[in-house]
Order: sequence, then structure tokens, then C-alpha cells
Amino acid sequence: MTRSSDLHVLDIGDERYPECVRELEHPPERLYVRGNVGALGCPSMSVIGSRKASPYGIAVAELAAKVAVEAGIAVVSGGARGCDSAAGLAVLDAGGVHVVVAGTGADLVYPKSSTRLFDRAVAAGGAVVSLEPWGTPPQRWAFPKRNKVIAALSASTFVAEAGMPSGTFSTAETAMNLDRELLAAPGSMFAPLSRGCNYLISLGACCISDEEALEVAVSRIYGTLRCEHLSPQARVSLSDDQVQCLRFLRSCPMRDEDLTRSLNLSVVEGMRLLSSLEMQGYIERMIDGCYALSSRALRMGAQLGLD
Repeated sequence: MTRSSDLHVLDIGDERYPECVRELEHPPERLYVRGNVGALGCPSMSVIGSRKASPYGIAVAELAAKVAVEAGIAVVSGGARGCDSAAGLAVLDAGGVHVVVAGTGADLVYPKSSTRLFDRAVAAGGAVVSLEPWGTPPQRWAFPKRNKVIAALSASTFVAEAGMPSGTFSTAETAMNLDRELLAAPGSMFAPLSRGCNYLISLGACCISDEEALEVAVSRIYGTLRCEHLSPQARVSLSDDQVQCLRFLRSCPMRDEDLTRSLNLSVVEGMRLLSSLEMQGYIERMIDGCYALSSRALRMGAQLGLD
């Protein structure tokens, strides 16, 4: 339930109006904010990506959120399905601050599946911000406008996964026009959902090839060091065939028959292997029938013996 005390309207002349948003060529005359107005002034990184994200994109977005929180940085997103919501929930699970820039009125939730994300962001000291008046339903033209604010609010924008064409490009373009840092995670040349990120890297976006590269970029941009509070995690016991299968899938999604052939297994042995890994939550079957590593497995690389 939204309390009236949580709702704020910031005119462009208001001292609480974020200075970084004023840097837009045509800054919005007012911002509608639900939650903590002060969160808009926190050092932050915007994390964006595909709505129809692959497990790889989800894992990359969650990693970006984890690194940001451990560096004391807030995370901004559009609150959409896929990479946005994955990053936002990862921030909140880690005890960080999340700012959602909505394409509807800030008192509404779109998509409805993000209700928990929006409510948790406000409850944890973050905010939902919008350019649109209270009660404004989703309108197609509102989302490109909000994308500019996503880029403006942060010193850097990280693109976890994007195909071509992609709505993330308007956010990336604004980030570059504002002289903000643009970061992008590369992907396989065979993965359609990585074509956009690979293209942005070819245009000059900073290539974030692994966790260390992201940590270095955050330290350089924000002048802060990452503080990890993680206990050592035990190695998971897997058979040689299971580890090799996961290594194949980390490179690129594959069909069951191709995996079975690559592992020199019979059809029955291959199906048993895939079923066991799927039941343990390490792989999942995509809509095109290919198997891919789950976001969980991607995060557990060292524990699974993949590094």
C-alpha cells in the first residue's frame, strides 16, 4: 500500500531535483517519486538488458548488481522483465539500494510481475521515479523518454545482454551523449541476444569480459573499492562427464544430440546426464530446444569446476 508521505513531485527548480538529470538536452520539467528522494542522488550504476533474457544475461545482470552493492553503489534499472528485474532483485537480496525508473506513473507497477521488485525497492530505502503524472498507464512513447533518465541518473550504464534491434540502444546512446561510461558484456557470436552488446563494444563501449574487469571498471569510475563479505564455498561433486557437459554449455547453448555426440555417450547415457543436471538446476532447456547453463550454474562456475 502506497502512503501519501512516500509520494513526491520534484519540479526542475526544486533543490532535490537530481543535478545529473538536468544535464539532459531536454530535462523533464518534473519528476514523480515514490520512496526516498535522496536515493536519486546516490552514486549509481544503471544496469539494463534484454526483457527476454537468456540465463547468461540474467547471471551477468546479477553479477553487476552484486559488484555494485559490494562497492557501495546504488543500482538503477527500468524494472522490466529479464535483466532489469534480475539486477534489481539481486541488489535488494544483497542489502543494496535500488532505483526503478518507470514508464508509467510512479504509483503504478508495470509489468505486474515486477510488483515485488518495486515494493521492495521502496521499502529498502530506494525509489520508483517517473516522468509521468500519478496514475498514468503504460504508453509506448513513455519508455524511450524514461530510458534517457535511466542513463542520466548514473555515472555508468552497464548492458548485460542485448540483441539487435534493442530498446537498450536509446539508453546507451544517451549515456554516450552525456559522456557517461558505457559498459557491455560480450557474448558468443552465435548468440542473437549478444549481438547488441558486441556491436556496442565495437563502437567503443568498455568490454566487461569477466568479474575482475567489472570490479576494475567500478573502481576506476567511482573511486571506490569492492568489499566482499563472502565465506568460502565448497566445491560441488560432479562426474567428469557432467563437468565437461557444463563446460560445453558455458561456451554456447547446444542441442541434446550434439552434446551426446561431443561427450561420446550413447543416447540413453546422454539423456540421463542431461536430466540429472536439469534436476539439480544447473542447466535448462530453452524455447528453441537447446540446453543452456542456468544463471545459477553461471554464478557457481568455480564451485562446479568450470574455471
